[in-house]
Amino acid sequence: MGEVYCARDERLDREVAIKVLPSELSRDEDRLRRFEQEAKATSALNHPNILTVYDIGEHDGSPFIVAELLEGEELRERLDEGPIPLQKVTAFAQQIASGLSAAHEKGVVHRDLKPENLFITKDDRVKILDFGLAKLSEPPASAGGQSGNEDATRKALTNPGVVMGTVGYMSPEQVRGQIVDHRSDIFSFGLILYEMITGKRAFQHETMAETMSAILKEEPAEITESNPNISPSLERIVRRCLEKKPDRRFQSTADLGFALESLSAPTSSSGSNMTTAVSAIEPETETSLWKARIPWIAAGALALMLISFGLWTLLMPAPAPPPFVTLDVAAP
Repeated sequence: MGEVYCARDERLDREVAIKVLPSELSRDEDRLRRFEQEAKATSALNHPNILTVYDIGEHDGSPFIVAELLEGEELRERLDEGPIPLQKVTAFAQQIASGLSAAHEKGVVHRDLKPENLFITKDDRVKILDFGLAKLSEPPASAGGQSGNEDATRKALTNPGVVMGTVGYMSPEQVRGQIVDHRSDIFSFGLILYEMITGKRAFQHETMAETMSAILKEEPAEITESNPNISPSLERIVRRCLEKKPDRRFQSTADLGFALESLSAPTSSSGSNMTTAVSAIEPETETSLWKARIPWIAAGALALMLISFGLWTLLMPAPAPPPFVTLDVAAP
């Protein structure tokens, strides 16, 4: 998409990153539109887990973006070293979900979430990068996950039927070329979370076509096969994110964030957040679980009574035989 340089802002005396779209690429309308899309989408967001854009402009026919300079490495580099410790996984996942939630609240769907677009600074802060494929639309009407009217989309770079994204990190609806909303980012997030835990991609085959087919039809290998120490709650979160149908996933990144927070702070005083998190991970409440167990408890109690009665019958001493009586009767 462009070239990135380290530079110094002489007015504010700070180092910055400048991303430039070379003049030969700026003549490509699609490339130019995506570059402008990235600038507008990123500059509209102000969050500690999203790259901060300071300025945009043009020089000698080449548009540029001035952003904060980050020191660290891409998540991809960290993953190349193998699985990430679970404590770090949870911390990184919470930050990614927080940044995505801020974007979704502004009506921005990233559409290209992958380890190469996630940067980990030296102090372990995660930054979401590269909104070049982002879709800008009206913010969701509610936290329940219904996206705004598609006619209100201000910038959509593709038409239905055109596949956009990175193979291996696409949602099923992206693979089909369908219109996507913020729940597509949640699926991509689930793929990244799966890879951070296991050190392996959820869907990876020899060809792009096979990988895309797997996203539509297959389920990834069980996480416990690669990491038996994972908590059941975290496994349920990953599985919920990777549901094929958007309606079965988390319906907002806010709910996803609450679920992740509950893993590291189960005794949090935020009762409402915990309630939301628990219901987001598993719809059944404690009451419904007990109701479901009542028939089994009753059956177990009845079986125990029958066994006790049978043992009592077998072990009870037999009654003594009646005494033998002899009578002498004199003949008349």
